[in-house]
Amino acid sequence: MRILIVEDDKDLNRQLTEALIEQGYLVDRAYDGEEGHYLGDTEPYDAVILDIGLPEMDGVTVLEKWRASQRVMPVLILTARDRWSDKVAGIDAGADDYVTKPFHVEEVLARVRALIRRASGHASSEISCGPVRLDTKASKASVDGTMLKLTSHEFRLLSYLMHHMGEVVSRTELVEHMYDQDFDRDSNTIEVFVGRLRKKIGVDMIETVRGLGYRMVPPDGADAGKSG
Repeated sequence: MRILIVEDDKDLNRQLTEALIEQGYLVDRAYDGEEGHYLGDTEPYDAVILDIGLPEMDGVTVLEKWRASQRVMPVLILTARDRWSDKVAGIDAGADDYVTKPFHVEEVLARVRALIRRASGHASSEISCGPVRLDTKASKASVDGTMLKLTSHEFRLLSYLMHHMGEVVSRTELVEHMYDQDFDRDSNTIEVFVGRLRKKIGVDMIETVRGLGYRMVPPDGADAGKSG
């Protein structure tokens, strides 16, 4: 999953970034409204953490512009505790949730997880596809109860495919959600990671859809859905 943080407080931005990376997310950062608006308007994000009080362009204006451009990624806004009007303005502009400052980073992580789950149609923190189980809270995956040893790229690949179970996901889309904006993206490496993941899962649940990409489906006779 790929996250954008738009926060001008560099220490807070760094804290959120480190916490999200530790949970297995890809993170892009912006420190003012103009840069944040540009990134959110041109890059595909699974969720955005957006401060309301930003230099150059305030967060409400950034959000209004995104929604006017049909950018539908979930947005969590950060507001000052004594500015209830910011919460109202943010929600009216199209925010999906909010957190007031100061806050515990764990609360932000939990809300981001919930936004991503809801956006992909999953109600629980655990997602299952046949024998494969993804724990989004712990950032772990297992097959028939046995924990999988995955690299960060393999985990991101599995997580994205399971969040979009049954959908055909293109190589380009996978690249955009596995590498940050500064990485030299090469869609050819996706085939390598898919091959490794297939071996570790042990069951052929990642289909190759010729000319289109990949699709994760449960094995014949198995159920797919939400657990927990």
